[in-house]
Amino acid sequence: MTQIIPLESLRVGANEAHRAIPNAQKIPDWLKVKAGKFHQMRETDAKLREDGIVTVCQEARCPNIGECWSHSTATFMIGGENCTRNCGFCNVSTKKPLPLDPSEPARVALSAQKLGLKYVVITSVDRDDLADGGAAHWVQTIRAVREAVPGAKVEILTPDWRGNWQSLEIVAATRPDVYNHNIETVPSLYKWVRPGSDYARSLELLQRVKRFDASIKTKSGLMLGLGESWDEIVQVFHDLRAHDVDFVTIGQYLRPTPRHLPVSRYYPPAEFEKLREIAEEIGFSMVASGPFVRSSYHAGEDFARAKS
Repeated sequence: MTQIIPLESLRVGANEAHRAIPNAQKIPDWLKVKAGKFHQMRETDAKLREDGIVTVCQEARCPNIGECWSHSTATFMIGGENCTRNCGFCNVSTKKPLPLDPSEPARVALSAQKLGLKYVVITSVDRDDLADGGAAHWVQTIRAVREAVPGAKVEILTPDWRGNWQSLEIVAATRPDVYNHNIETVPSLYKWVRPGSDYARSLELLQRVKRFDASIKTKSGLMLGLGESWDEIVQVFHDLRAHDVDFVTIGQYLRPTPRHLPVSRYYPPAEFEKLREIAEEIGFSMVASGPFVRSSYHAGEDFARAKS
């Protein structure tokens, strides 16, 4: 029988240590990761290191890093290595951020070119310390990538800009093929999972992108296993569609370290499949749902198979 950690046990604040709270159960067999091809992984790692590139694959301890790197794909993380938020699920450093590196856009573009990418995914840390949240840096990076890799599709995964809609429009004006902003969890868990963020603000951001340019595909992602109920998950689907979101990704939360929020429940593959069916019925043109699904995992393939 699956043990479920009571919701109250999670509500200890994302800034506090969680060593005393165990995961609900041992990692099940379906979450055991196969190693990628070492030679190709080493080549990808060498190319990224040569250009001094930071990837969210490394920083977030993504379980898919072996598979992705063995296929020469990666998600670039810009804005430095330190984030101004302290989300309870995230493994990215929360040290004081350094000034932006003006050479980073060109280095990201060069790395994308070396890897031969046809679909480029860019994300960033939150930079609440900057007046524009790093929007101008985002624009420079997107432009550099498009110049270095003509014809490549560009997907961006941005912060919420603290509700600075001018920054949002500056970035949206680059017309990325996909604008992603992850909702991450259900609203009842926001205080503990995403302190400093706001569920309604994230929904508004996604809708504003669509109203700015209806041709931009909008996308959001949800982690499961933090204490949410089934009905809450389905309600998030309805909320996202009501705000004109096209694509949704649904994956299992995996605790990066004992300092992070514990896993309340491991969802079996059959339940992810059921959620995929529900989300498709609600009207998303692309749904990726599975234990290992992450917002940028197979992003290019997902874009290609999306319903028009």
